[in-house]
Amino acid sequence: MNRIETVREYIDAVLLNIPSAAKRRSGYLHLYGVSQACALIAMKRNENIELATIAGMLHDIYYYSTLDANDHAQKGAIMAREILTSLQCFTGDEINMICTAIYHHSNKGDRFSPFDEVLIDADVMQHCLYNPLFDVAEHEKQRYEKLQLEFGLA
Repeated sequence: MNRIETVREYIDAVLLNIPSAAKRRSGYLHLYGVSQACALIAMKRNENIELATIAGMLHDIYYYSTLDANDHAQKGAIMAREILTSLQCFTGDEINMICTAIYHHSNKGDRFSPFDEVLIDADVMQHCLYNPLFDVAEHEKQRYEKLQLEFGLA
């Protein structure tokens, strides 16, 4: 089995344990939506598509495991490191790359490595495209406008 599918099995097991159908639905839509947006953005920017896809699946794993949003990015990076290490199919450098992106993904106003930026922008893209009739959150407007230009949508 490839590594994306290995992580997907882990994510599915976490999501299936969420008692609330609405939260479970939200988890599937958000984690897999961000994962697909990561793949698209990574492809466009010549970043590692496989690792970006995995970072997208894991970026909110702490929140969906605990339903606790406090410091979810930082706690999620720790949890993702534990998950990836336990799967025994990632190098230390790959784990660091994924977990650093997860750690930074909530900092929409800052700039990070090109790989970290893929996850941050994918998170914004999924939030904004979940329902394009909703207003874009103020803290995501600048990034979303840049994404629209990058993808020729503006």
